[in-house]
Amino acid sequence: MENRILQEDIDSFRLPDELTERLRNSTILVTGATGLIGSVFVKCLAGLDAGIRFVLPVRNAEKAAEIFEAELASGSVTIVESKLTEFFSTASDRCDYILHCASPTDGKYMCAHPTETFMLAVDSTRALLDYSRRHGTKGIVYLSSIEQYGQMNSDAPIAEEMEGYVDRQSPRSSYALGKQAAEYLCYCYATEYGMPVKTARLTQTFGAGIRKDDKRVFAQFARSVIEGRDIVLHTEGVSAKPYCYTTDCVSALIHILLKGQAGEAYNVATPGSYITIRGLAELCRNCFNPAMGVRVQPLENAGYAPDTRVNLDSGKLLAMGWTPRYGLREMMGRLIDYLQEE
Repeated sequence: MENRILQEDIDSFRLPDELTERLRNSTILVTGATGLIGSVFVKCLAGLDAGIRFVLPVRNAEKAAEIFEAELASGSVTIVESKLTEFFSTASDRCDYILHCASPTDGKYMCAHPTETFMLAVDSTRALLDYSRRHGTKGIVYLSSIEQYGQMNSDAPIAEEMEGYVDRQSPRSSYALGKQAAEYLCYCYATEYGMPVKTARLTQTFGAGIRKDDKRVFAQFARSVIEGRDIVLHTEGVSAKPYCYTTDCVSALIHILLKGQAGEAYNVATPGSYITIRGLAELCRNCFNPAMGVRVQPLENAGYAPDTRVNLDSGKLLAMGWTPRYGLREMMGRLIDYLQEE
């Protein structure tokens, strides 16, 4: 049985009628489907009862079967255990749309395995694009990241054509540089071969469905609220970014898939959610547990990204009709409720 908060997210998820109808009875291939965004994407769209079918190439079929138990029972999901490059080189069936989510998310892994982190982005994306050329896929979205912008230190809104500094002598940069390379590969395929591929540059996205042992700051802050412990920051907390709730992100991805321009990138972030890490900690304390403290206890060699201030401008996405549902306080409230249910 699904967690109550996650089930509420699935049951309340809606798209504009025109977008739902365009997806009706289609087949969508999702890579990285056992991750947060991929899994919530599949569950929300399956919940629309629009006859959408999903093909999920995964590394661990048993794990995927646990996550998608209800969707397997309904017949809407097909799970294929395979390495991504092998899957795309041998798959013979056509899918209408592709959402490419597969990517490492753990900073320590990126630092220890920079080659694998970088090459997964490039190799899997090229294999996917070649598969799509052969089979005439109608639309593709590549999930990129706020980290592809590199180091910036301005609170001014950042549009898609802007860029910052990426340290090419740091193993942690393997993630950002891999995203940049894969994005450019998508652009090349769009311009040279007319491939209908777009890029979604996601800010930090969270919500019901995260792993119970998620180590990212929003999850640690939520657990501190629940347990009544002080929030301990391992940096000064000066980095700042906006946020987005999972189901709002899913809606954004569909808007980009069906209404975006091939070869272009779109920022995905909820307006008004830009805040420092320390500010987020203080919001959690002030709104959910005023008895908590917020203190700094530096931790060396933790694999954190460099301090940045990146205020994504989602104007291009908003102009396509995307309207996020949750503000930052509501996002954290639902995350806390979800973890309490777990």
